[in-house]
Amino acid sequence: MHFIKKPDHPFPFLLKLEWILLAISCFLEFLPLPLTGEMQQFSLLPFLFIGVFGLMGLFLPTKDNFRKILYTIVEFALIGSASFLIHGFHPFPFLFLLLMIRSCLIFELPGRLSVAAIVLVAFLVNFGIQVSQFDLPVQLESARFSRSGAEALNFTLTPALLFGLVLLFVLLLVNALISERLSRQKLSDANLRLREYARRIEDQAALQERNRIARDIHDSLGHSLTALNIQMEAVIELWERDPQKARGFLKDAKHSGTTALQAVRHSVSALRTDPLHGHSLSSALDSLATEFEQTVGIAPACQIELTKKLSREVIHAIYCIVQEGLTNICKHSKADFVRIKIWGTSEQVHLLLEDNGQGFDCAQNTTGFGLQGMRERNLALGGDFKITSKPGRGCQILATFPVLEGAV
Repeated sequence: MHFIKKPDHPFPFLLKLEWILLAISCFLEFLPLPLTGEMQQFSLLPFLFIGVFGLMGLFLPTKDNFRKILYTIVEFALIGSASFLIHGFHPFPFLFLLLMIRSCLIFELPGRLSVAAIVLVAFLVNFGIQVSQFDLPVQLESARFSRSGAEALNFTLTPALLFGLVLLFVLLLVNALISERLSRQKLSDANLRLREYARRIEDQAALQERNRIARDIHDSLGHSLTALNIQMEAVIELWERDPQKARGFLKDAKHSGTTALQAVRHSVSALRTDPLHGHSLSSALDSLATEFEQTVGIAPACQIELTKKLSREVIHAIYCIVQEGLTNICKHSKADFVRIKIWGTSEQVHLLLEDNGQGFDCAQNTTGFGLQGMRERNLALGGDFKITSKPGRGCQILATFPVLEGAV
């Protein structure tokens, strides 16, 4: 059972209507009888039935079907008992309307229609009980029994028709209110779900942005610092044996330090840098190859065969994968041959980066941030990423991208 309070009632208008109908029912007990015009003898019994029926409106079953049915049966029993025991209990039509309103709040549509049909039949029965309790005037008796039956039929059907129309109006009104409330509730639930989805998307976007920033810093700053470290090691080894060559490496180290500092400034100020600096993919890869050759003394073999223009996102991803791959070769590979090949078809772009260095076990080396960043960049564009390597047999990276057309 659910205790109904005015602020918590789903339809305050219906609660006020119920109070009005109860007040009218009580007021009718002070009026003359409708069929005879006689004043009723004052009794507390009608007010007791009306009071009990009104108190039941404070408790509505909302979940258990058995309780709902039992609750409705008790309401019918109260109205029927009042009509049978109280001479001239004519508020029963208003109580039947209240019963119908409460049934609309606790039953689904099939249950409401069933209760409406039962209420109409019960009204006719109670109307007959009330009529049978009066000594009708002679004119009314003759109209009911001595004529062909037309007046008698009209006497019975007219109240039933009027009550049926009122009952239909109440049923349609309450159904409309309930439908509107359900629509508002669904809309509110949808808004809550949308807000939850928006929050999740925002969290996911923030996570992706953090990962992107981490990759950019790793790719740009990490590459420059790796080159700087290698160049400084070369300076230390050559400083006494070949000062001239050591000074050349020292200049390269200064250039790498400057590049690293610029990368840090760009990351802090804009949190996003264009690693190609406005150059084409071919020019940017040539710069990477030149820098790689200056650092380790190996000139990568570059081959680019593209028939379609690529989007900026694909170009950016290819450049960063090549940059990170060359950085890893500098740090770990000990290779003397490096090849970069890029070719495309009408639907895909392929990137191949391979070396003949010492390689590694792919099953054991799964936590490297550089490899993870390369894979994430590729998968973010709907591509395919594959690393093939074995100890002593070099390493091969094959990345495939879908063609996203745009300006090169």
